[in-house]
Amino acid sequence: MTTSLLKFGFDNTYARDLDGFYVLWQGEDFPNPEVLCVNMALANDLGLDTNALRTQAGADVLSGKATADGATPLAMAYAGHQFGGFSAQLGDGRAMLLGEILDAQGQRFDLHLKGSGRTPFSRGGDGKAVLGPVLREYLMGEAMHALEVPTTRALAAVTTGEQVMREGIKQGAVLARVASSHLRVGTFQFFAARQEWARVRQLADYAIARHYPELLAVEDKYLAFLSAVAYRQAALVAKWLQIGFVHGVMNTDNMAISGETIDYGPCAFVDTYDAGAVFSSIDRNGRYAFGNQPAIAQWNLTRLAEALLPLIDEKDSDNAVRLATDELNRFTDHYTEVWTAGMRAKIGLRGAEDGDVDLINHLFTAMEGEGVDYTQFFRRLADAVGGSDNSAKALFADQTKCVAWLAEWRARIARDPQDAAARIAMMNAVNPIYIPRNHHVQEALDTAEAGDMALFETLLGVLADPYNKREGLEKYEGPAPDTFGPYQTFCGT
Repeated sequence: MTTSLLKFGFDNTYARDLDGFYVLWQGEDFPNPEVLCVNMALANDLGLDTNALRTQAGADVLSGKATADGATPLAMAYAGHQFGGFSAQLGDGRAMLLGEILDAQGQRFDLHLKGSGRTPFSRGGDGKAVLGPVLREYLMGEAMHALEVPTTRALAAVTTGEQVMREGIKQGAVLARVASSHLRVGTFQFFAARQEWARVRQLADYAIARHYPELLAVEDKYLAFLSAVAYRQAALVAKWLQIGFVHGVMNTDNMAISGETIDYGPCAFVDTYDAGAVFSSIDRNGRYAFGNQPAIAQWNLTRLAEALLPLIDEKDSDNAVRLATDELNRFTDHYTEVWTAGMRAKIGLRGAEDGDVDLINHLFTAMEGEGVDYTQFFRRLADAVGGSDNSAKALFADQTKCVAWLAEWRARIARDPQDAAARIAMMNAVNPIYIPRNHHVQEALDTAEAGDMALFETLLGVLADPYNKREGLEKYEGPAPDTFGPYQTFCGT
């Protein structure tokens, strides 16, 4: 079914330029799609008719049941390493790319559906999604956007009118999400595994033109492409650690070439600082633990490098390996540079000294095992700029550890000329008050699944402005009560 009621202005370069990289497909004929929520700010940025999106025609298109004029629905092919094991064919098993939209500035975005039904890549699954995970991704994407982390974002959540079996009967739903693209490390792996090097080159040329056009005239553009992707990933993961985010499933098919956070399956934010924090029910060995994320990003980039080797030097494989290895070895420097700059701002430093990394690491050593609320500590540290240490110290089980570190920190900020008001303002601009606390997220999802969206909508509003304290929102500032217990997340497939 095709509808002309919605005007997206699609310009579908992926479908047009990458024949053989996908399967044309149509979404499920769902019995009763209904729009549950629309991201009005994002829709306006994309120049979309928000009223039309909320109609029945909008629900049909955003669920995959109907095709809007100009759309070319397709399921993308990709492979991937999942928890270290390689799957040569994954692909959009329950998703479809509808097409690409240009905003008023000419920036290109994919409109992608998740949960729209089975495709040829479904691997035995039903291709559907349920409401809880759809709303989790909606909520997390908007929170990350407000925290200034590159991310995919939800345009809408649509219920399908179906009941889906997921450890009981759940309400079916589809997420309509937007991203700079859905090109993944796994997209390159799909064709490299088949030694289809012409297609790998074609894909790399497409990715460069779309995401890194400044590299088009570079002589060693494929090596430069690897370097550019690595830098964006280093910056992304550094930001994750600065705000206490745990992705939970950093498979290579969940690493976007654009440098955006993608696929919020079993993700969560840490309350208590713990480098080994794991929330995902399937990450039994802690592969994707909070503190492991930089190393995993580098591992994933090594898989991208392997796919690009024949392009980096098609005549001398040893030289290609050497050049790629040199770039991969720079990842740690890139990551440390971005992470350190961000952490300096979090602790109120404008200038740089060689010992700053040690100072920051001393803080994390002091925090480890002390039950310190990660988000609250950095926000309260601003109080210590004015001489009040008590609120920061109160977060430590053994306050002497905090006292020792604060003395080291005070000696450092004394060498960083800046008046107290400016330092506090700088810190408060990067240290959020409100994050998606796991107990609030779970409560909002549980009540939404029971038919009440009020808590979900309230939490969205809280997270939309994470840095400015607002009266009446005190309950959103702190960690979960002890009665909440250990938190576990699920992929939601």
